[in-house]
Amino acid sequence: MCASLFYFSVCLGTDMKLALPSSLENHYEMLRLLYMGCRVVHGNLEITHLQGNPDLSFLQGIVEVQGYVLIAHIAVRSVPLDNLRIIRGSQLYNSSYALAVHNNIHHSQTGLGLREIRLRSLTEILLGGVYIWGNPQLCFPRNINWEDTVAKVENKPLHLQDIPKNCELTSRELCHHSSDCFMLTSVHCSSGCLRCKGPKPNDCCHVQCAAGCTGPKDTDCLACRHFNDSGTCKDNCPPPTIYDPNTYQSKPNKDKKFSFGATCVKQCPHNYLAMEVACTMVCPKANKEVITVEPDGQETQKCEKCEGECPKVCYGLGMGNLQGVSVVDATNIGMFVGCKKIYGSLAFLSDSFKVNAATNSSGLQWSDLEKLKTIEEITGYLYIDAWPDNLLDLIYVLFQSLQIESLGLRSLRSVSGSIALIHNNSRLCYTSSLPWNSLLHPTQGPNLISNNNQDQQTCVSEGRVCDPLCADAGCWGPGPSQCVSCVNYKRGTECVEQCNVLQGSVREFVDGLNCVPCHPECKPVNDSASCTGPGPEHCKECLHFQDGDVCVDRCPSGVKEDQHTVWKYFNATGHCLPCETNCTVSPGTTVAVTVGGVLLFIILLALLVFYLRRQKHHKRKETMRRILQEHELVEPLTPSGAVPNQAQMRILKETELKKLRVLGSGAFGTVYKGIWAPDGENIKIPVAIKVLRENTSPKANKEILDEAYVMAGVASPYVCRLLGICLTSTVQLVTQLMPYGCLLEYVRENKDRIGSQYLLNWCVQIAKGMSYLEDVRLVHRDLAARNVLVKNPNHVKITDFGLARLLDIDEKEYHADGGKVPIKWMALESILHRKFTHQSDVWSYGVTVWELMTFGMKPYDQIPAREIPDLLERGERLPQPFNCTEDVYMIMVKCWMIDPESRPRFKELVDEFNVMARDPPRYVVILNDDQMSLSSPVDSEFFRTLLAEEGGNVKELLDAEEYLVPQPGGIFNTQGEMRNFIVCVQCNSNELFYILEKPKYVNQDVSSDRPSTLPRKARERRFINGLYTGNSVENPEYLVPVHSISPVSPAFDNPYYHDIAPNGYMTTTAENPEYLGLVNMFKYLPVFFYCTF
Repeated sequence: MCASLFYFSVCLGTDMKLALPSSLENHYEMLRLLYMGCRVVHGNLEITHLQGNPDLSFLQGIVEVQGYVLIAHIAVRSVPLDNLRIIRGSQLYNSSYALAVHNNIHHSQTGLGLREIRLRSLTEILLGGVYIWGNPQLCFPRNINWEDTVAKVENKPLHLQDIPKNCELTSRELCHHSSDCFMLTSVHCSSGCLRCKGPKPNDCCHVQCAAGCTGPKDTDCLACRHFNDSGTCKDNCPPPTIYDPNTYQSKPNKDKKFSFGATCVKQCPHNYLAMEVACTMVCPKANKEVITVEPDGQETQKCEKCEGECPKVCYGLGMGNLQGVSVVDATNIGMFVGCKKIYGSLAFLSDSFKVNAATNSSGLQWSDLEKLKTIEEITGYLYIDAWPDNLLDLIYVLFQSLQIESLGLRSLRSVSGSIALIHNNSRLCYTSSLPWNSLLHPTQGPNLISNNNQDQQTCVSEGRVCDPLCADAGCWGPGPSQCVSCVNYKRGTECVEQCNVLQGSVREFVDGLNCVPCHPECKPVNDSASCTGPGPEHCKECLHFQDGDVCVDRCPSGVKEDQHTVWKYFNATGHCLPCETNCTVSPGTTVAVTVGGVLLFIILLALLVFYLRRQKHHKRKETMRRILQEHELVEPLTPSGAVPNQAQMRILKETELKKLRVLGSGAFGTVYKGIWAPDGENIKIPVAIKVLRENTSPKANKEILDEAYVMAGVASPYVCRLLGICLTSTVQLVTQLMPYGCLLEYVRENKDRIGSQYLLNWCVQIAKGMSYLEDVRLVHRDLAARNVLVKNPNHVKITDFGLARLLDIDEKEYHADGGKVPIKWMALESILHRKFTHQSDVWSYGVTVWELMTFGMKPYDQIPAREIPDLLERGERLPQPFNCTEDVYMIMVKCWMIDPESRPRFKELVDEFNVMARDPPRYVVILNDDQMSLSSPVDSEFFRTLLAEEGGNVKELLDAEEYLVPQPGGIFNTQGEMRNFIVCVQCNSNELFYILEKPKYVNQDVSSDRPSTLPRKARERRFINGLYTGNSVENPEYLVPVHSISPVSPAFDNPYYHDIAPNGYMTTTAENPEYLGLVNMFKYLPVFFYCTF
């Protein structure tokens, strides 16, 4: 049975999907010409846009389809694919379906609709699923056992429509229509059989069979699973070489065959390229197409390795870089510049010449079409559905509905596959006389559809006929350059009456019917031929000189020839003669000596100028050295060894800033949420803008500028940064806006959704930020969870440098004069002696870690602040959190040692928490820790407020770090970090949830090419009485009343901060026992909740 399939007729399929390439009449005719006598479709079988009662009997011979089968938009009663046995699915419709039958609706005029799909022989679909939908008159799609037909049906998509109500009730199953049933070849087979002809064990088909069989052998298959080799189903086709066990060598295989689809062939079809083992449409990279002539005179197209650089490979639509592109337009036509061969197809539609608003590109112009002039071959099809009205030809096959007058394809020699369609071109002439029988390949037949073009008599009456110099073979357009062949002679691409043999500025000789120009060194001879061939040796007389039998423009002088140097001179007749052996002087030698002397003089002159300039430079240097050695002229130097402060202070215009809403206010001013739009750039950056109150005291202005001085010098991914300052009448500081608020409120709101990995990641990042501040000699003095902001769930930053102090190059500690300070976060020496160092920040770090591990509990809760020093001196410390192991708690205890030098350094804390963050469940025990990644801990009131305000404009915003310090890769510089990292899901309720991937260890070192620019302050910059201040905006526990002129601070301004008197003793407060007052404190500065760096 399978043997008969070897003698098949192969036809190419289509890839038009649901498009109608021409009129309905021409479309049917195209289908008929494509598939008449066809048995195997190489490609897709697309049956679309048919109406009435067309004769579709030409489809009955098809037995195999390599791609997919599409039946859509037809209004016919039946599609007779009676003999189709297998759909291989090498290409799938919509990337999913091997068989698609949809939208075959009832036609209102004819009353017809698709009722039957005669697929009674279809027994296997190798790849892809089945889609049958939108066919109101199709009654039997659910009566078919698709489990038997579709291989591994459980993994394939099956979308089947319900049976319409108007269908006749029938008890027949496994049918495509009421009288068209088929046999099962898989589901009822004996165990171990892929396909069978019956239920018995001896009914099994061979393993190489597909779609069933008539016997157990590999020659009894109805179709082959892999390859059909002359009726035998095999795994592979016979290779080009075989191993000879007698000689232990490989030798050519006289029975070798090429793989052509699922068939083994001796020779590849004419429009395919032969590779070593297969036939292909496109040569692979590093290969080129060549044509070889066999001993019998037959030409074979092959792919061979390139010697050196390969010619430019250009892929057509739907291939390579143009995957998914269906039309040539202004955005992609540049990809065809310099191409000689297009692997694939080209299509010009009306959209090609229109302005594309989506891509902001203009339509194709004449200059754009010039880029196609080098194309010599297209392996697919050329489809032209539209053309500019001002272009009357196609100087550079489907042509329809165009306003062209001629095709202009004068170089076209062959159309080797499928059909040529020339339809509905009302002004087109010159096509009736073309030799289409010779242009279309003999194996394809004269498949030409040409109708509804300009009438031939009208063309003649208007004079649009071939030039008289054209032969009877016709022409592609007007003029002698468009002739297919010439009556007399041809010069280049143009037909002429005679060649310029005896006259003309450029003389020619006749080569057959072609006029070929003589060599430029040939001298025109009057009334006689000037040459007999194209080379300089074919000249009758020479234009300049003659060297032997060859005409040259000059006699050879100093030319190497056969290991000797040839010197010649010309005589009076213009002949080149060799010089005498003893000849030493000639005009050439004199010229050489002259040129050499001039060059030597220029070199010596250049050396002299260089020497004089160098001497002048040395003299200037000596003068400078002498002046510097006169000590009485300069002041004595006292170098500090500190690096210069190279921080950049960005001055912003008020017009670049836009305030959106108030985030909070304090003693110094108001903090707004806003947008920074830099001049000349089409970007928007969300920022926080701190605006001083009008009539602010000079001291307040000085302190805010000193705060900016500190902020501008910080360059760390774990410390917030200043973006710029606006020097209006009221000074404005512009800083990053953190979308998730402070870490304290963050862990409180999300305590049920925060796992151990998040907690330890935050501990590492805070330690890294403090380590950086220690490296640049900055004492924070106010480290707490409320002063750590959340950029995203995997990235936190230290903020609030209102109390920070920058140590000079020779300072080790800082002594405060007074002011409000956070007692319960401070080290003992800071409380008693106002002594602040990096090691006192380590104490605060331990309290911050305790806040995280307890999910935001207050340290020393219910204990008055005045009792804290005595409590610490007695050795009492914060208790061990319930979810912390002894390892984590011991780190906290080390941070709370009385002796500052006994506490760990921040670099040591980074290393210890790095180890823990790589194995979080071992050190922090949290119930259902492994499920914490199902929903991310980002659902905070602050974040939802920001997100709701931005609405659909979130994608238009740019993160400040991406704008100021763009760096590829890394968790801190990913574009659109917040938007890409979080997925917001609107559930049935009004609550928003944010879905994240499972948190990973993200605390690897982040390298930065940006050097540290932190400034070094001189001693005179130290303040006598003040502490740096921040401005709280979002934390309700940080907000304070508006500044009062009273010398006494309000008692209920902030429960975290307490006054310390300059003498070190704590004063009592009648208003609140947890507040410690400062005698000379006259104002309290709010700590800000947005990022200040």
